[in-house]
Amino acid sequence: MNTFPLFFKLEDRKVLIVGGGDVALRKADLLSRAGACITILAPSISAEIQALLSDSKHELIYENYNKAYMTGARVIIAATDDEGLNHQIHADATELNIPVNVVDTPLLCDFIFPAIVDRNPIVIGISSNGKAPVLARLLRARLETLIPQGYGKLAKLAGEFRAEVKTKIPTLTGRRQFWERAFEGQVSQLMFAGNEKEAAAQLQADLDNTASAINEKNTADNTSTESQTMQNGIGEVYIVGAGPGDPELLTFKALRLMQQADIVYYDALVSPQVLDLCRRDADKVFVGKKRSNHAVAQLGINELLVNSAKEGRRVVRLKGGDPFIFGRGGEEIESLRAHDVPYQVVPGITAANAAASYAGIPLTHRDHSQSVRFVTGFLKAGAPNSNFKSFLNTDETVVFYMGLHSLPRLTEGLIDAGRSSDTPIAIVSNASMPNQQVLTGTLANIVELQEQNQLPTPALLIMGNVVALHHDLAWYHVDNEQNNQNTADTDDNWLRGGKTVVAKAPTSQQAHALSMVANLATADDVEQLIIG
Repeated sequence: MNTFPLFFKLEDRKVLIVGGGDVALRKADLLSRAGACITILAPSISAEIQALLSDSKHELIYENYNKAYMTGARVIIAATDDEGLNHQIHADATELNIPVNVVDTPLLCDFIFPAIVDRNPIVIGISSNGKAPVLARLLRARLETLIPQGYGKLAKLAGEFRAEVKTKIPTLTGRRQFWERAFEGQVSQLMFAGNEKEAAAQLQADLDNTASAINEKNTADNTSTESQTMQNGIGEVYIVGAGPGDPELLTFKALRLMQQADIVYYDALVSPQVLDLCRRDADKVFVGKKRSNHAVAQLGINELLVNSAKEGRRVVRLKGGDPFIFGRGGEEIESLRAHDVPYQVVPGITAANAAASYAGIPLTHRDHSQSVRFVTGFLKAGAPNSNFKSFLNTDETVVFYMGLHSLPRLTEGLIDAGRSSDTPIAIVSNASMPNQQVLTGTLANIVELQEQNQLPTPALLIMGNVVALHHDLAWYHVDNEQNNQNTADTDDNWLRGGKTVVAKAPTSQQAHALSMVANLATADDVEQLIIG
């Protein structure tokens, strides 16, 4: 973050605005809504400002700028068209350690006025750090359509009940789960329909029922493990496919459950951008497995999921790609079922789909491939998959997961089994991410090309005639200069001299906006949300 987002409490606090024209009017109008006591300092003050600040709490001073008027100000706004004066105001405010904003001059701003979505008391501020204010306003307009006006009333209702909920529900987890039920259930629906009294009555009934259930459980002996589990209630495990890495490829359901989690167990293939969309105060535990280096063995992961759920926690098992495609999700739900732990499975975009799509390599094509097969380069306990004679069908696309480290053995075995050495093959590294790379070649030369280019893991291999389409169909923001170098190769030799292609990823603003919306329904302390 280039700037850290904060909200200022300006109720009955002095704000000095130097300037009396249209710019000062816009700032005064905004700040007056926050309850600030506004002082306007300018030799000439517009009639519109006079009408806006007619209340006795505000002050209009018809004088030239004087540093003495900064005394007691919480913040200062320079809204003049005199560049020299603006620099002087900035210098004086800095000397007095008072935050200052010089309008339309980012270098002279200690803070930034964001584009605001106002659902009082829910307030959302969106800032581009002065780089693209029009874009910030467009994002605000999009959020305005996503967030009903009723959210403000819902937040006010929650504020009225907050103290009572804290008294009747002693645990933080219990309170969070109570509020999530309220914000996602009948209470919110009644509020959005305009039935405020019915919403309050429903919330009171839900709270009384929850408190009664807690009191009944507390009558049991809570010293034993079984009774403690009964008191906490059993949680639930969400086995979530995190996709290939680009957060915009997450499903809505995945994002919603990630925002509800009390604890997240995540793999090495989960990108930091995706992990950042989990609920901020959730515990995040790395249980990744890399080749010959397992942070936690699979049986240990199974045990962690079961134990966390039995503590009453909502558990997200966040797995790169799809949980059921070489993700060992089946083994995990077998363990959950054996211990009677409820669970859900959320599919994700598997690496094969992502790598093929982002590399412009269709996995099936009417003229080149009528079927596709996903194969792992290694089996259980590291046993190699060497059934090469089953991969001789030239009308089929084969995708090898976890095959990069065994590339020499795979290519040699395929050729020895009868597959043509001219068979096209591609390596796709970091699919869908800003550092995606694609290397194309044939079974005969891909090992040599990889030794020269050293594409890193995570990567997978795509073998088949469809690989030849990459040359024409690659679309993913490929670097133009590098792409021009590729197109210089002839149709006859491009596979034999395939180049490394570095892709440039789009921004992830939409994903972060979705995270903000999800937070509306899950924040225990529903007050303010910010996109910096």
